[in-house]
Amino acid sequence: MKFLIIYGTSEGQTRKIARFIEEVIENQGHRASIANATDEPPAPDAFDSILIGSSIHMHKYHPAVVSYVNRHHVTLNRMPSVFFSVCMAVASDIREEHEEAQQIAREFLEAANWKTQEVWHVAGALKYTQYDYFKRLVMRMIAKRQGGDTDTSKDHEYTNWEDLKNRIGAFLKKTETAVDSTGSNRSV
Repeated sequence: MKFLIIYGTSEGQTRKIARFIEEVIENQGHRASIANATDEPPAPDAFDSILIGSSIHMHKYHPAVVSYVNRHHVTLNRMPSVFFSVCMAVASDIREEHEEAQQIAREFLEAANWKTQEVWHVAGALKYTQYDYFKRLVMRMIAKRQGGDTDTSKDHEYTNWEDLKNRIGAFLKKTETAVDSTGSNRSV
């Protein structure tokens, strides 16, 4: 099977997650193509399944991802798909933070008219060493409120790679079963 992975990233963690997804898919014997949404990614038509991811910044997803989904939502609705939403709130112990991240994803999918089969909420990273002074202070304050790491001398990664690997494996099995049972790559 051929999988397409599209991502939008601000600081690189979503790209790292997308590359991990690509590696897991290929290790399972499938083909995967990966593209940054800002680099004129391919249309989804030539693929059996698609995984699209974006980080949340200022309560919004990456504009290039939003544009891609808006442009291709009809095709996306006919194929097995996943939206992976990368957000630091997922690492928080505060329930309201999780609910807010879920609400942002629901509103995006509804506005884009994309009826993806799965939404994965994935914790990102605090890249303190890459932030300018002001952003480092703001992110430290947010991290402190959410119970995260506040040591700004180093970066802190919260992505649960084992959980993500399990989700990818389950999605691959479900997609393979759907394609095998229908003889078509456009239904789940």
